[in-house]
Amino acid sequence: MDGAPAQATSVTPDEFQRRMAEKLRRELGPQICAFLEQPDIIEIMLNPDGTLWIDRLGGDMEQVGTMTAMQAEALMGTVASTLRTTISRENPVLECELPLDGSRFEAVIPPIVSAPSFTIRRKAVKVFTLADYVASGIMTERQRNAIETAARDRQNILVVGGTTTGKTTLTNAILRFIAEASPNHRIVIIEDTAELQCTIDNHVMLRTSHNVDQLRLLKVTMRLRPDRICLGEARGAEALALLKAWNTGHPGGVCTVHANNARAGLIRMEQLIAEATPAPMGALIGEAVNVIVSIAKTAEGRRVKEVLHVRGFEDGQYLFENAVTGEAEPSEPAYSGLQIITDLIKEKQDAT
Repeated sequence: MDGAPAQATSVTPDEFQRRMAEKLRRELGPQICAFLEQPDIIEIMLNPDGTLWIDRLGGDMEQVGTMTAMQAEALMGTVASTLRTTISRENPVLECELPLDGSRFEAVIPPIVSAPSFTIRRKAVKVFTLADYVASGIMTERQRNAIETAARDRQNILVVGGTTTGKTTLTNAILRFIAEASPNHRIVIIEDTAELQCTIDNHVMLRTSHNVDQLRLLKVTMRLRPDRICLGEARGAEALALLKAWNTGHPGGVCTVHANNARAGLIRMEQLIAEATPAPMGALIGEAVNVIVSIAKTAEGRRVKEVLHVRGFEDGQYLFENAVTGEAEPSEPAYSGLQIITDLIKEKQDAT
């Protein structure tokens, strides 16, 4: 009837999500969308100068194209609105998961950077096996055997490496083997961003929030009846709680930590534990951490550099054995309390 008010059309939640997904794909562009479908792509990065870069598993970073600042800002705004938040000059950092596939999305805009920049850390579509690592030349067959033996025997494994060396991807491969070797075990996995994947039916994935950190989740985990406890990455005082849990009836876990080599991994654990207590914890570390797997970027691509058994802690030093050859390795002195305090003060100063 003429003059009748128009009927308001409501949009269902499913339709809203579909429209937002289409908008995100348009703003990402066909090139980035294609990269999000490729299982060997680890990260997609936009630099402030507008250049796009990708990082492939087993390869080097390469420039693949460009994106305008206007397109990047539109993408960031859509991601933020989808998650009911904002990114602006007053709030120039957006940390979240990409609504399309759950990939980690870190975006920054001026004034803290000269132009829009982001990094998409892809959520693994395919979980590689340790055999895949051997086939691609990232590790040797003997290293694979040593890692599989450690996982099968419920030894606690620390995966060590620098930024973007592939610690999480390697941890997923270890978790996949654990699922095959111990399918009846109950695993609890704690992380900040959903990156680890577990194919065991009996598992619980715990995620941090603004109000609940990893330390709190570790305390919760102890009441969830886990056989194994895995931590996406040790970053603070939760390192002490993890080692205590591993050492009191929950062996066979996996954790990653940022460090440049296997021995430095234990020193880093000491630094993190010092955030919880000034008491020396070398003996606990030497008992709770059984195997260290060190992965690094080299001129030939990513490579597993070391697989070491930690044979204990004596006379102020960590004792090591090469897990591949069985030969003793040079010991490593524990970090002194003064060194720990000095480095913690320096970290706080650098952060400010």
